[in-house]
Amino acid sequence: MILNFKYKYPKSMREVIEGKRHYSIDQDKLPSVTTILSATQSAEKREKLAAWRKREGEARATRIVEQSGARGTAMHKILEKYIIGDGYMDLTTVGQEAHNMAKVVIEQGLCHVPEIYGTECTLYYPGLYAGQTDLIANHKGDMAVIDFKQTNKPKRREWIEDYCIQLAAYTMAHNYMHKTNISKGVIMMCSKDNFYQEFIIQGLEMKKYMHMFLKRIDEYYEELR
Repeated sequence: MILNFKYKYPKSMREVIEGKRHYSIDQDKLPSVTTILSATQSAEKREKLAAWRKREGEARATRIVEQSGARGTAMHKILEKYIIGDGYMDLTTVGQEAHNMAKVVIEQGLCHVPEIYGTECTLYYPGLYAGQTDLIANHKGDMAVIDFKQTNKPKRREWIEDYCIQLAAYTMAHNYMHKTNISKGVIMMCSKDNFYQEFIIQGLEMKKYMHMFLKRIDEYYEELR
């Protein structure tokens, strides 16, 4: 794996404004991609989430969400350290689970990534939004935006629409910032049971998700007026 950090990504500070994540970039405070997607969720998705929390019970649902978040954060850190060549161990129970998951991503996902252009890359579209993607890299011969995801159980493609839209948002920002022409996004996902899934969006499908995100941006800012 060759590290070729040929793009300069801005330094940014994350901050929470009225309970929503924003990025401070060049004196602008831009809503994150995930903030926009969360604020513009469909009524159907909100109802499904509420029904799930009711089935599980509030305390158990909160515990599941917190454990998933901790596991995902640990897995991301392990993968980041692996990519830049730093040794890192997390000996907590969550850390050990995350190490096993990261190993699966390395063996089945990153094995197809011969060259990396940036990791933990802050991206933004002036005046509209910002975010941070896990990797900009060559994936099987194509330049791609790559995100790592953890999951409690394997996912069907139709369940991860917001992940696809998220990749499209990062792709648009990168293409604007660096005059690139990326049209491929890759989600490298591992379940807590160490089952690996890879979802690729590219070409016309990528354009579809870009248009979907632009619509969500309109909805987000319309609500603020």
